Amino acid sequence: MAKMYGDLAMFSGRSNRPLAEAVCKQLRVPLEEAEIFDFPNENIFIQLKCSVRGQDVFFIQGLSSPVNRNIVEMLIFIDALKRASAGRITAVIPFYAYGRSDKKDQPRIPITARLLADLVGVAGAHRYMTIDLHAGQIQGFFGIPGDEFSAFPILSDYLVGKNIPDAVVVSADLGFAKKARNYARRLDLPLAFVEKRRIGNDPKAQALTVIGDVQDKNAILVDDEVDTAGTLTEAVHLLKRSGAKHVYTACTHATLSHPAVERLRDAPIEEFICTDTVPIPPEKRLPNFTILSVAPLLAETIARTHEGRSVGEYLKDA
Repeated sequence: MAKMYGDLAMFSGRSNRPLAEAVCKQLRVPLEEAEIFDFPNENIFIQLKCSVRGQDVFFIQGLSSPVNRNIVEMLIFIDALKRASAGRITAVIPFYAYGRSDKKDQPRIPITARLLADLVGVAGAHRYMTIDLHAGQIQGFFGIPGDEFSAFPILSDYLVGKNIPDAVVVSADLGFAKKARNYARRLDLPLAFVEKRRIGNDPKAQALTVIGDVQDKNAILVDDEVDTAGTLTEAVHLLKRSGAKHVYTACTHATLSHPAVERLRDAPIEEFICTDTVPIPPEKRLPNFTILSVAPLLAETIARTHEGRSVGEYLKDA
């Protein structure tokens, strides 16, 4: 098969270099170097340390904390690749920020998820890749082609291997119900829901009640993202009050903004399971944390995209 683009070249910003290194290890290719630093006035300087002319470039940059710095760094890096005449630029965004700003649900507010998607294309990216967007319609915000992958196979395979007895899958909220059903089907378990309500712009939603039977069962509480962990830990306490024996939690993105770690430390969680789409520094890792890597998923999809092979076939079998 004739190549449409040049050789594969991998780059990373500063947001999640360990994940980028793990992806490159899977691909058996080097992580190319670039000089990145902040001037005293907070302006970001980027210089590529190798030629990318005509190459098929994949740039990995998650948009976790510091969110706005990482966004601007991503845009500047893409612009540098474009001006260095890269053949194709794919922005690999393991965690997509502003995912909750996907609609106008209050007067006179922006749709920031759409704005960010526009910026990725305007900066010069030809394609995008991301994992578990907060809302599926965000795919339609991009004016460039791309792929959204799910960490569901990684998390569900791990849970299948644990073979938790007397278990029930619990959706952290009704908005996650469809994805929670996938967990229940994969694990062949019953399903329950936590009903919660968010008041205004308060980042902490109030968990109200459990819909379903969790009495004397081991609950597997699933969600897409854990930020301050207020909603999650309140749901954990609610499940315990409702008769659950043990509570396991599973999510894709553990952004763990303050005071998430303190809340998770004090909550009766048997095991906190997440992925490495967001880097978790050692000081935030508790003894009950299990961090699963999305590097094999990204490496395989990057290889297939570069070689012009079907990504859908791989995801179907994953």
